[in-house]
Amino acid sequence: MIVFDELKKDDPQLRTLTAGVLLGMATLLAGLWYVQVITSQRFVDNQKAQAYRTVRIPAARGKILDRYNRPMADNYPNYRVSLYLEELPRLFKAEWRRMKPDHPMKREERMAYEATVRFRVVSNLAAQASIVLDQPVPVTYAQFAEHYNAQLALPLPLANQLNPVQIARFEEQPVIPPGLDLDVQPMRYYLYGTTAAHLLGYLQRDTKSWEGEEAEYDFRLPDYRGVVGIEATFDSTLRGRAGVKSVLVNNLGYRQSESTWVEAEPGTNVVLTIDLDVQRAAERGLQAALNSTRGAVVVMDCRDGDILALASAPSFDPNRFVPRISREDWEILSDPKLRPQMNRAIQENYAPGSIFKIVTALACLESGLDPQAVMYNPGYIQVGRRRPIHDLAPPGDYDFKKAFIHSSNTYFISNGLAAGIDRILDIAHRLHLGEKTGLPMPRQEVAGHIPRPGEDPIAWHDGDTANLCIGQGNVDVTPLQMVIMTAAIANGGKVLKPRLVDRLVPQDPLLEGQAWTYPRGLYDELGVSRRTLEIIRDAMRADVEEDGTGKAARIPGFRVCGKTGTAQVTDSRSRVVDHTTWFASFAPYENPRYAVIVMVESGASGGGTCAPIAKEIYLALRKRDTAATASLPSTAPVGKGGG
Repeated sequence: MIVFDELKKDDPQLRTLTAGVLLGMATLLAGLWYVQVITSQRFVDNQKAQAYRTVRIPAARGKILDRYNRPMADNYPNYRVSLYLEELPRLFKAEWRRMKPDHPMKREERMAYEATVRFRVVSNLAAQASIVLDQPVPVTYAQFAEHYNAQLALPLPLANQLNPVQIARFEEQPVIPPGLDLDVQPMRYYLYGTTAAHLLGYLQRDTKSWEGEEAEYDFRLPDYRGVVGIEATFDSTLRGRAGVKSVLVNNLGYRQSESTWVEAEPGTNVVLTIDLDVQRAAERGLQAALNSTRGAVVVMDCRDGDILALASAPSFDPNRFVPRISREDWEILSDPKLRPQMNRAIQENYAPGSIFKIVTALACLESGLDPQAVMYNPGYIQVGRRRPIHDLAPPGDYDFKKAFIHSSNTYFISNGLAAGIDRILDIAHRLHLGEKTGLPMPRQEVAGHIPRPGEDPIAWHDGDTANLCIGQGNVDVTPLQMVIMTAAIANGGKVLKPRLVDRLVPQDPLLEGQAWTYPRGLYDELGVSRRTLEIIRDAMRADVEEDGTGKAARIPGFRVCGKTGTAQVTDSRSRVVDHTTWFASFAPYENPRYAVIVMVESGASGGGTCAPIAKEIYLALRKRDTAATASLPSTAPVGKGGG
């Protein structure tokens, strides 16, 4: 080649030029090798750092509504002040220059010092926010460090649930401190506080993805899951489908921009069969009578099984769990005696006491008992070698109705023994006592217990039958089961399945046609004669109207029928330590529409404690019916009539 030919000549300038070119090329190649081989990982890491991050956006949770579409659990806009950290690097650098020590620092010491500097800046901004909002805005070092290290691309919430005055104060500031801004997040809100708390349930902070999507999220904005009640059973329905947004971050991890990839789909509304007015009346009745003790009320439409009220006391405010419950509130809810979280309508077993005499009466009448026949009650009954069973009904002659309204133990034990345990238990099982009702809260509902002779390894004796005839001994029920029993007496023998959820309705008006309605259901027909049912219905009417034990539930012009009960609670030594009081009822007598069960732990008596609560509920029900009648058109529409 020409260059090499020239190099053969003795030309110092050409040799120098050639050497320079070769050296430059070698340097360039060495640089390329260093960049591509030695430092390539650093560039890869920087490229990864300056990239998109996926953020899970929780959907607006579906509402829980009463039967008339009145919200009981809803979402409200939670205005909060948040700190956008991507706006703070200049403040961090300025504070670093001001605080930087003079001596050299090792890497670990420098990193710790930088973290302290950042926290000082954030603490100062939180203090400024506190002055603007006129409330403390606490930020701990641990809280900030966790957010900075794990969620740097997301804003740091400083103050939640701002009131209108605070929002106005913030917006009216002539100069907003750097990094601070208002944002809005939906927050769960229970509009009536403690009302129906056990039924609705409550939420708990959740960081898991429930969509079953294969894609992993880099960040998840705060979301909640239902823990108990309707919130838990219908959690996947209520929570909807999360959306996804992407956040572009720089190589330091700070947010640069963001855009939404997938919009969140709001959850579906759950419409209950509950009537909010009846529910509140039931809870007012319990609160007025309980004085910090325990009880439950269940109200059922005895024509179709719709649950109009399901109340338990003491109650709690599920709003306390959002965003998270305090230690003090949790200690109150964990009281071992009051157990406010216990849904006593379905979650606890109770001896039914004398309201179980309705079951005994069904068995006796179906086995041929003459309700007009009179037997003498000496004031007690002796069964086998056991101690005499005391009778609160005074000594004297009793027919069926008199024994029923005075709740004579002697009468029902004597005739129950004659009818036989198999017939009594057959009636109880036909009423589906001792089994779960299928209410949509399966993790909370207990089954109760109705025995079967032969199942227990201990021999069954007449004394066991005697106890069972009056609702004591080896028998447990729930208030919900008792309202099913009472409704069957009222409606002519239909054992109804309780219905708590009416329908599921999408929040999007365009999807209303996809609403799902839960059908009403019937377990079975009780299979007893109409005569038997009429005898018991009349006895329940007399218990309220003819100076029986349920007279405290009497309402002029609205005929209430009922049966009181008081069950003994014993300890491991069979000593009586407490009482469970009951009132099982339906109304009105002529055309039954409602069955009401009231249960109070540690009550004085079924007639003295529970019947007055039932009266208050029936007054609310009568008012409900009057209002419904008044809303009907005064004249029928004109049209072609049928025969």
